[in-house]
Amino acid sequence: MFSKLLFSGALFFEVGSWVTLTTHLPDLQVALLYVVSHGIACALLAGAIWLVLPARYRQPLPWSPLFIFSIAFFVPLIGAIGVIAAIFPALYLPRKREDQLWQAVGIPHLPFRAQTNLHSPTFGDSGLQDVLRHAPDPDQRLAALLSTKRMPGKEAVPILKLALGDPSDDVRLLAYSMLDKQESDINLRIQSTLEQLPSASSQKAGALHGTLARWYWELAYLGLAQGSVQQHVLGQAGEHAELALQAGEGGELLLLAGRIALECGEVEKAEQRMHQAQEAGIDPAKISPFSAQIAFETGRYSEIPGLLKSLPQDMQERPPFAGLVRTWS
Repeated sequence: MFSKLLFSGALFFEVGSWVTLTTHLPDLQVALLYVVSHGIACALLAGAIWLVLPARYRQPLPWSPLFIFSIAFFVPLIGAIGVIAAIFPALYLPRKREDQLWQAVGIPHLPFRAQTNLHSPTFGDSGLQDVLRHAPDPDQRLAALLSTKRMPGKEAVPILKLALGDPSDDVRLLAYSMLDKQESDINLRIQSTLEQLPSASSQKAGALHGTLARWYWELAYLGLAQGSVQQHVLGQAGEHAELALQAGEGGELLLLAGRIALECGEVEKAEQRMHQAQEAGIDPAKISPFSAQIAFETGRYSEIPGLLKSLPQDMQERPPFAGLVRTWS
């Protein structure tokens, strides 16, 4: 009701300002009367409009009503009409709200354990790496490290190494301790197996050499050994793998020996072991990726598409094979 009175007063004074322009008084008096009458009309209009505005548009004070007053006052004759023509249709004829196609949700807390995705994920560990790179809260970065406990070692180790450069001491120490634990566990198993070798029978020695080859390979595969240490570890893995094969071990150990040789750059030896593994009945799906790598290393590019296509369909749809299949198809 009060806003209607203000609108009526604004209309009365605005019409009065127009009437003053038609009088035959001196120009100075006409201008003074017009400015006073027009100013009162604009003030009343600003107050009336401010009262009917939605609450979110009434702030901040005094700038909201002052803005309305300025538009009406500094545009002579048609300023008030323009303000009314602009605001009232928006107030009483609002645009229809479209259906919202998305739902805003809060940022979830990082889980203590890595969650299992039942629908073949199309991404790897980049989410946790982004948390370590960009999360400002050290507790979030600590939670990201703890989430790696349920991840495969090959995926967890790069994340832990990234955390070694974290500005927070707590994050760095936790990453170092987790890496050190993984390496210490493997070294303990290697040491325990080495201690059993001298007293082992020739038949059992083959199995022990195979175990040593696997644990040495694990050190290199996980990236826990770097540089010259990695070359030494790969050499030990290859040596024990050959000793195990000479003692009569086979099967998966042939595939492992081929992978070790391939990692050491011994392509011909790797290819030989892969053929032996295939003849020993190893699943071709386990051999094909390495056969494709050998074909690439030896320049036999025409063989690569067929080897990749021979992989099971679910493997072709998962990284890193999904990108390779698209590239070579």
